[in-house]
Amino acid sequence: MISTLRIACFSLLLLFVTCKPVQHTKGTASDSEIDALIAKEFNDKTGPGGVFLVAQHGKPVYLKAFGKANIELEVDMTTDKVFQIGSMTKQFTAVAVLMLEEQGKLLVNDQVSKFIPDYPSGDKIKLHHLLTHTSGIKDFTKMKILSEISRKEMTPAELVDVFKNEPVDFQPGEKYDYNNSGYVLLGYIIEKVSEMSYRDFIQKNIFDKAGMTHSGYATDRMIVKNRAYGYQEKETGYVNKTSISYSIPFASGALMSTAEDMLKWQNALNTHLLLKPETSAKAFSKYKLNSGEESNYGYGWRMIELNSVPAREHGGSIFGYKSMGVYIPGKDIYVLGFSNCDCNSPTQTVKDIASLVAARK
Repeated sequence: MISTLRIACFSLLLLFVTCKPVQHTKGTASDSEIDALIAKEFNDKTGPGGVFLVAQHGKPVYLKAFGKANIELEVDMTTDKVFQIGSMTKQFTAVAVLMLEEQGKLLVNDQVSKFIPDYPSGDKIKLHHLLTHTSGIKDFTKMKILSEISRKEMTPAELVDVFKNEPVDFQPGEKYDYNNSGYVLLGYIIEKVSEMSYRDFIQKNIFDKAGMTHSGYATDRMIVKNRAYGYQEKETGYVNKTSISYSIPFASGALMSTAEDMLKWQNALNTHLLLKPETSAKAFSKYKLNSGEESNYGYGWRMIELNSVPAREHGGSIFGYKSMGVYIPGKDIYVLGFSNCDCNSPTQTVKDIASLVAARK
């Protein structure tokens, strides 16, 4: 006899390829309502797909996968697939810096010149400016040289040399301008201060401590169990993602993870497993520019409001993948979306789901 659960899962099979049973409490958003929001953007059953997670009080109440993890082999997406998270990596880099501050090895108000003595204007640029995207240094991802180095294996020092002598766009603290070079610099400083590679520092001090057993530094060479293959869409249809060297995104965007591991990350932050409460508060604060105007970017997170409810969020985009995560502290709601095609963005979908769930909470 077919169980009720199996019938329910089968009825959604046209859109979703996995279905995990969850317990809903009275007043919460239903699966069908969330399904409908996702279907607005993600509706190609035979193309790349993704994974969406909704958690309340640290536990998943919605977790589904859809589409294909590998188009060529017609492998269905499942909720345990590994995705590259792009700029969500910046959360980990920021927390790593704060961990080193707790260890007394640096201060966020230290000048860059303390760690890289020959860095131009390094005596004016603080780690705080790098963390908040207010440094004014040139973003190397906007430079013409990017196409020349994108497949080249480079050390952090070599990558920093690419942009360090470029003219600044503005003086430190003058304005906010999202900047990948700043987080590359932070990764390089993490290596100098910790005397470990960025990869090893994140693995030992964050992934291992948080039990994130399916997360790591991205690679196209090593075998990654349960990897979701990345795709792009051209006029002729889907194609395999453009290959890059992950030494280029480095500490600004080179990590990979799963939905359930990212929930472990969020829970580790909430339970202060990695940082003291007063230290983590630095990451989730707004800061003022030189003019006194407030910027909504903290350390690795952007502070926003969803229907007048305070929240924090960050997304990521890298060849073949897009990601988005929103956390609503006042209601302890975490929503995450992954896509294995950079043609499909989960950003608005995740925000819509978060708003829906928060309204019912």
